[in-house]
Amino acid sequence: MASGPQLGSAAPDFTLPGGVLSGGAQSGSGDTFERADYRLSSARGRSVVLAFYPGDNTSVCTKQLCSYSSGMEAFEGLDADVWGISPQGVDSHESFARAYDLRMPLLADEGRETAKAYGVSAPGIGVRRAVFLIGPDGVLRWKHVALLGATFQSLSTLTDRLSGIKEA
Repeated sequence: MASGPQLGSAAPDFTLPGGVLSGGAQSGSGDTFERADYRLSSARGRSVVLAFYPGDNTSVCTKQLCSYSSGMEAFEGLDADVWGISPQGVDSHESFARAYDLRMPLLADEGRETAKAYGVSAPGIGVRRAVFLIGPDGVLRWKHVALLGATFQSLSTLTDRLSGIKEA
């Protein structure tokens, strides 16, 4: 099994198609799902939380991403972006984001190349639930890869780890 990037090393760069809900209740204009390509190296200067998850509209993934989405202000306060990554396509991500009002970009890793680069591609299940915290310098600072994926790293765990990165 590939181990993926080591702590303290540069996080593997990637570019994936994705999209994010914007607008909504605050702006009164209704939501638009803005599609774009997301490149990790273009996020330098901010921390990035990469949340790999097995699938849209599955119970644990839904709870995990709703938790992170509801905590977006906490991530913003730590100069961090949160990107959800799974093997489904952008159309699936759009319906998932709309169904649960998810406010982070959801990226489509349909060939699982990015999951392979991070060592979280798994035969049979597709992608292991995993979280990687990447510092503003592009270096991997913390990671958690679930063996079974029935649980996920909590918002408070991630924000605690991120505040440690920011102070470092």
